[in-house]
Amino acid sequence: MHTDILATIPSPPQGVWMLGPIPIRAYALCILTGVIVAYFWTRRRYAAKGGDPEVTIDALLVAIPFGIIGARLYHVITDHDKYFGPGRNPMDVFKITNGGLGIWGGVIAGSLAVWILFRVKKLDLATFADAAAPTIILAQAIGRLGNWFNQELYGGPSDAPWALEIYRRVNDAGYVDPIYGHSTGEVIATVQPTFLYELVWNLAVVVALLVLEKRFRIHGGRLFILYVALYTFGRFFIENLRTDPATTVFGDIRINVVVSAVVFVAAMALFIWTGWRQRKREGSGGEQSASRLSSTE
Repeated sequence: MHTDILATIPSPPQGVWMLGPIPIRAYALCILTGVIVAYFWTRRRYAAKGGDPEVTIDALLVAIPFGIIGARLYHVITDHDKYFGPGRNPMDVFKITNGGLGIWGGVIAGSLAVWILFRVKKLDLATFADAAAPTIILAQAIGRLGNWFNQELYGGPSDAPWALEIYRRVNDAGYVDPIYGHSTGEVIATVQPTFLYELVWNLAVVVALLVLEKRFRIHGGRLFILYVALYTFGRFFIENLRTDPATTVFGDIRINVVVSAVVFVAAMALFIWTGWRQRKREGSGGEQSASRLSSTE
């Protein structure tokens, strides 16, 4: 039975604007906005935790390039069939402006770069990681708006009130061009906006982290671990709704589904273990204090 769509979410008419010969990409602007917001909020949070806010710029300068490299490497590894094999051009690996960044690789490589930086500077990384945790997931939420402009990362057909309209885009020559083209106004599909689901989930994680941090005084790097756990929990379900081409494992399971599950279990195990260690350490400290007090009475 056919159900009329009561309301839909329109896609932007285009995702790239040309400023002379220079392409202005909405996706890049969204990512840049997320980075700027995360930077200033991290400075404020780190300073409130007793850290030097100027260290934030150092962390940003190493995290961004390594994060981009890591994100691209993850994409190339998990979608290698797009770049290697019959009819493929391996040099396309370096065409990063055509899209293809994996958040997992970005977080891992960026975090590793910051870890090395803090080791060199002999600073406590855990405090900085906790300060950055909610700001990173907020940046991810802002960055997801770029997928809206690109008409990408969506699910199957939908007639829900929040279904996303996908338009046919053509270039000036009249050829279909989803990247540089502009909308003709023709709706070619109404789909589940999985990018929006992730955006909303990311914002919910931001709120959850702030509330849990304040209520339970989560520290020692555990807020960052919790960020990873909460993000992967939501990503597991959202990834299962996506229908865009992706590398599959164990039959027809999307690789990011598997990665989400593995990282979630690992993060939760680490969160529980570090919590147990903190309680044990605090308990030992209390017993030692009591022992010293009784010996002086």
